[in-house]
Amino acid sequence: MTGEVRFERDAQDTRIGWLTLARGGKRNAISRAMWRELGERAAGLDALLPALHAVIVRGEGGDFAAGADIAEFPAFRFDAATLRDYHEGMVATALTALRGSDVPLVALIEGACIGGGLEVAACCDLRIAERGARFGVPVARLGFPMAPDELAIVLAAVGRDTVAEMLLEARLLDAATALQRGLVQRVVDDAHAEARATALRIADLPISVARANKRSLRQLRRSAHWHVDEAERVAHFSYADSAAHREGVAAFLAQRAPRFKGEAA
Repeated sequence: MTGEVRFERDAQDTRIGWLTLARGGKRNAISRAMWRELGERAAGLDALLPALHAVIVRGEGGDFAAGADIAEFPAFRFDAATLRDYHEGMVATALTALRGSDVPLVALIEGACIGGGLEVAACCDLRIAERGARFGVPVARLGFPMAPDELAIVLAAVGRDTVAEMLLEARLLDAATALQRGLVQRVVDDAHAEARATALRIADLPISVARANKRSLRQLRRSAHWHVDEAERVAHFSYADSAAHREGVAAFLAQRAPRFKGEAA
């Protein structure tokens, strides 16, 4: 099963919606089909305004999302054109739709919030984590860097120094550290209850004001947007067929430690 992204209205208060990443048995690892569905769901949220006042974004079964579905990687990652299309035509498209919505988004984070899961959470306006949550983007272990558009989204949610730590060390942060670094706004014992209470507080305020605030925040963020030109983008995805990339993905799928030869310099 490739999983699904579900949207449903809250049973008690239809001003609130729930957007759920669901991939049973794989800790909600996000497949290509799920990225497409996430983009479609996100793009459709504004059509539900003004009746919809807030959406809670969550994962099913105790994890937010453990990243992208690495089992799919060998089918497309080792060619620069298909690799770039995945990151810019699929992943970034979904994230941009999510971040561009005028509906206030509250991330309910439990368990793993890794890689693509962290990117989805970074698109939300508020992030509420349970104490056992953990965060990171350990793509270096897979032998590849973070795509520019995705990096820009994570940088907007947390400072450069913390992003550098997660990328260069492949370090995972616990919830307390994520709170200290500003990656999440709250760490609680029951993230489900707190996220719903947060959404209700948002819903009790004028949705027109929330929309205006979200638009202003986007405009201010764009004024300092990191620009990557076409030549830089082409150069970035040239790692597609590299030995480190192939080894990192192969090692993960074989459940062994990667052996990055000739990478010391």
